[in-house]
Amino acid sequence: MKKAIIVGASSGIGFEVARQLLAEGWKIGIAARREELLMQLKSEAPERVEVMTIDITKADAEERLMALIERLGGMHLYVHVSGIGKQNRTLEPGIELQTVETNAVGFTRMIGAAYRYFANLPSLTGEGSVEGHIAAISSIAGTKGLGPAPSYSATKALQATYLEALEQQAHQRGLSIKITDIRPGFVDTALLNDSFPYPMLMRPEKVAREIVRSINKKRSVRIIDWRYRILTAFWRLIPRCLWRMIKI
Repeated sequence: MKKAIIVGASSGIGFEVARQLLAEGWKIGIAARREELLMQLKSEAPERVEVMTIDITKADAEERLMALIERLGGMHLYVHVSGIGKQNRTLEPGIELQTVETNAVGFTRMIGAAYRYFANLPSLTGEGSVEGHIAAISSIAGTKGLGPAPSYSATKALQATYLEALEQQAHQRGLSIKITDIRPGFVDTALLNDSFPYPMLMRPEKVAREIVRSINKKRSVRIIDWRYRILTAFWRLIPRCLWRMIKI
């Protein structure tokens, strides 16, 4: 049975991705800070769901991830969904630092732990056919620096670059580790709870279906959906001298 771990599965995109993988027959380990929400998901398929509370900003997060992998009986796919993001036009230091702690430090901690787990499995060094897979939710916000959310766009750019670097490293080391960078646009989840009228808002169920499809097809990068693919392609063409004058 294929086994996946989803960190950040208590709500929103992570919750829906977990349900999609269950529907496809996976055995899953789910983790987040709020255990009561994870237990609601476990009740849907108790025999195929293992639960662990993990706060990715804490030093014991890697240890707890390894414990969840052991409880699950191994891992073929690691899906990282945990993250925070807020608009911060006045640059409140608490918001900026908390975002960096979660989206940069916590992200690096967990992705690195999953990568080392796969790298240390003998069957992933070219001697077997088993392949490890890391999929992470970054964002289109990493395409350019966004004035309304400085630390959020900066940490999302870090995530995309980090995943690209790991993909190159895995190839050069001859490791069978696939990397998938998922970049959604605005998704109707609790993350967007500041009453701002976000355009082109997507439902988490639809986004989750596209994420799982991208994982199954082993895509390297996937921007969800076609409207955001056009938008980000346009963003990349805007020179910095013009970008700073655009009101967002």
